[in-house]
Amino acid sequence: MSENSLPKDKVFMQLGLATKAGKLVSGEFMVEKAIKEGLAYLVIVAKDASDNTKKHFSDMCTYRNIPIRFYGEKENLGKCVGKEFRADVALTDEGFAKSILKKIDD
Repeated sequence: MSENSLPKDKVFMQLGLATKAGKLVSGEFMVEKAIKEGLAYLVIVAKDASDNTKKHFSDMCTYRNIPIRFYGEKENLGKCVGKEFRADVALTDEGFAKSILKKIDD
């Protein structure tokens, strides 16, 4: 990854660490599966995701009482997890989820 390819953003850095630790899933199917199986502690949807995607995950998370945040763009979200584009990711570790939630909400 080049020096300027990703903003020096603490949330994105944490998402990258969570990915390396195997505590993050990405992509619509895997995120949905994590939510339904009760493995997701936090869902992050890119701000530039489609309204349909935002509503779909918002409804699922609200129903299951899982925190959801709209953060970053698909390109940045993808880059920090080693993919080209990602509209959504789910953290499957409570520690990472709490740490990232704190950074987003501050």
